[in-house]
Amino acid sequence: MEKLLEVKNLCVNFGTYGGEVQAVRGVTFDLHKGETLAIVGESGSGKSVACKTIMRILSANGFIKDGEILFENRDLTKLSEREMEKVRGKDIAMIFQDPMTSLNPTMTIGKQIMEPIIKHQGLSKEEAKLKAIELISLVGISEPEKRFKQYPHQFSGGMRQRIVIAISLACNPKILIADEPTTALDVTIQAQILELIKDLQAHTGVAVIFITHDLGVVANMADRVAVMYAGKIIEYGTSDDIFYNPQHPYTWGLLGSMPTLDIGDNDLYNIPGTPPDLMNPPKGDAFALRSEFAIKLDHLAEPPMFKISDTHYAATWLLHPLAKKVERPLNIERRKVNVDE
Repeated sequence: MEKLLEVKNLCVNFGTYGGEVQAVRGVTFDLHKGETLAIVGESGSGKSVACKTIMRILSANGFIKDGEILFENRDLTKLSEREMEKVRGKDIAMIFQDPMTSLNPTMTIGKQIMEPIIKHQGLSKEEAKLKAIELISLVGISEPEKRFKQYPHQFSGGMRQRIVIAISLACNPKILIADEPTTALDVTIQAQILELIKDLQAHTGVAVIFITHDLGVVANMADRVAVMYAGKIIEYGTSDDIFYNPQHPYTWGLLGSMPTLDIGDNDLYNIPGTPPDLMNPPKGDAFALRSEFAIKLDHLAEPPMFKISDTHYAATWLLHPLAKKVERPLNIERRKVNVDE
């Protein structure tokens, strides 16, 4: 399968009055044509920062400390802003969490879809209008000619998110980054948007990076999963690897905290504590202070990525050949059946 993107040892910091926050710390992953890679973890784990860095849309105090982002044999970290403008939106597009903040309330929906088409594809206004109407229909909105002339406030939340997806697909990108695209929507609309993304992916062949904290979404969307914690990828594998054979205690915690219909009031797991301060990251395993399975070495040295299979890797000292064997919590085992159902 053709490799579209390679992120190598990416480190991203944010300058603050108190010092530098190490938001992304040595992240490495790749993305293949037509696949969906899910990046999961708690808020503040570095998921969105890593993907905004790919787009080069960090806030003013953010900067790339180290690493490479290779797209079609070019390192995006080395491109000028003018060169990135030719990549951003055309080859790599992004869907953000809140559609209302992604749309311009003073412009009609049609003009907002036409804008990237004219800029990146050089079509005439009439040609761009026809394509915009086609895209409105493609994302499942009825009466596209009428909707073309309307403004964002005349659309529901789910319809606005469909329009944001239409804009992101306007230039036939090779990579689509979806940053928690259903968080601001109700459950019914969430399911519709997720199904739409899957259908559009099958139709266009676009590769998707899906950022989420919802493992239920991951089970239905992802080919591969990267679990992030404290700015690092701590487990990486296929969807089956992560759901059926999780190895890192943090992944156990995430899976254990998934609500299901068959669990009792006292069965829902809660990961204790809070993520560490990334201005001064802990010396060893960043999750050690919150883990009931931590061993002495976790507080002294950072674990390497241990290979479990050709597709599955995890950074935990529990995988060291000399480490004491630990059984996964029963609440994780119970959820394996739920995912399969």
